[in-house]
Amino acid sequence: VQLVESGGGLVQAGGSLRLSCAVSGNTFSINTMGWYRQAPGKQRELVARISSGGTTTYADSVKGRFTISRDNAKNTVYLQMNSLKPEDTDVYYCNAVIVARNYWGQGTQVTVSS
Repeated sequence: VQLVESGGGLVQAGGSLRLSCAVSGNTFSINTMGWYRQAPGKQRELVARISSGGTTTYADSVKGRFTISRDNAKNTVYLQMNSLKPEDTDVYYCNAVIVARNYWGQGTQVTVSS
């Protein structure tokens, strides 16, 4: 199983970015898909996740600003990030749960300048 992320980059505060993550390989039973982020020296934390049925969960810090969605036909999960803040600067990791096992992408850097 491979998770390939794209869409990170540098943006000014108040701007928007859209992250994408395509899953390939054994995609027959993808359950939850999600996005996590991690700063140097800190624990990886949940940003948002979406179940196979479309139920979403968000971290309090991103509610109302970020939207997670998925295209099951393309085995792809998206994270639309609006009203970005400098504190959103982190490496963002895609996650997929397949047959009760966690798979991770390589991470994509998001940098928000003030």
